[in-house]
Amino acid sequence: MRNRWREVVLGGLLLLGGLLGYAQLDKILKAGGIAVVVDRFGPEMNKAVNRLTHIKPDKNFTTKVVPIISAGSGTYVGAAQVMGKPELVKQVQAVAQIEGSFAGHEVRIKALIPISTKNPGRSIDRVEGVGVSAILDIRL
Repeated sequence: MRNRWREVVLGGLLLLGGLLGYAQLDKILKAGGIAVVVDRFGPEMNKAVNRLTHIKPDKNFTTKVVPIISAGSGTYVGAAQVMGKPELVKQVQAVAQIEGSFAGHEVRIKALIPISTKNPGRSIDRVEGVGVSAILDIRL
C-alpha cells in the first residue's frame, strides 16, 4: 500500500510539473515564434506596410520591421515598423515596449522606443532620430 501511495504522489507531481512546464514551453514557443517570423518575413512585412501606407522609401529615409520586446522581461510581444534616415534605421534591432500609468492608474501608457539591441538591460540604448511608424500583430 505504501509503494502504491508513493507512485500516486510521484505521478501527480510529474503530471503537475508537466502541465507547468507546458505553460512555460507555450510561452517560449510563442515568443520564439515571433522572433522567427520577424527574422524570416520582416522584409516582406515591411513591403506590405509600405504598400498599405503608400510609403516609398528613398535615399533620405527608409523603413524596417523589427520585433517588439517587452522591456524588463525580454519577451517578444510583436513587431513594429520603424522609419528614419537609412544609417539610423540600420542601427535599430528591436523596439522596446515600456508600460506605465498616469492619473492613479486611470490611464495606461505604452511607450515604444527604437533600440540598438535585442537584449535590453536596465538601460535602453535608444536610437535617436528613428520613429515607430506601424505596429504589426502576429497571430501564433
